[in-house]
Amino acid sequence: MRELEERIRRDGVVRDGGVLKVDSFLNHQCDVALFDRMGAEWATLFKGKRVDRILTIESSGIGLACCAARHFGDVPVVFAKKAQSINLDDDLLTTTVYSFTKRREFPVIVSRRFLHQGDHVLLVDDFLANGRAMEGLIELCDKAGATVEGIAIAIEKGFQDGGGRLRRRGYDVRSLAIVTRMDAGTGTVEFA
Repeated sequence: MRELEERIRRDGVVRDGGVLKVDSFLNHQCDVALFDRMGAEWATLFKGKRVDRILTIESSGIGLACCAARHFGDVPVVFAKKAQSINLDDDLLTTTVYSFTKRREFPVIVSRRFLHQGDHVLLVDDFLANGRAMEGLIELCDKAGATVEGIAIAIEKGFQDGGGRLRRRGYDVRSLAIVTRMDAGTGTVEFA
């Protein structure tokens, strides 16, 4: 998606260690109009796929998932929580994922009330790097008996193997911007 690539070039900040900060428009401050256009693009890319619900992980994927849901017939959005709380039911789907940005493992939890056997699910997130978050969401879908129809990503770090690994496993991964190279010294970002 050319608009997203240009926005990354203009407003993104490249940091050492493979970090791309896009917090001015994607995952701290949200450009909702851009999110809506991204949702429309994903609806086009996944046209013909059955999507009963959208699943994401807290917190950066929630805004994207909600905007995308509007373009899939206002399907429900479910987000996996990263911590147990007293508000959660006892009947839970759980797994553990490693976070690239937080550099630690954490639990991800979804109530079985919101992810069911026979559901057709679109996974949505802001970044795909090593693929651990998506693998965790796939595991939750497997435990529920739901089918993953596709994986919608805003920004994929193509120089890491998460996207490639998921595609080799047969998942339909559609990333709106695939970063092939970043240079913290010059601040440049290159795309596929």
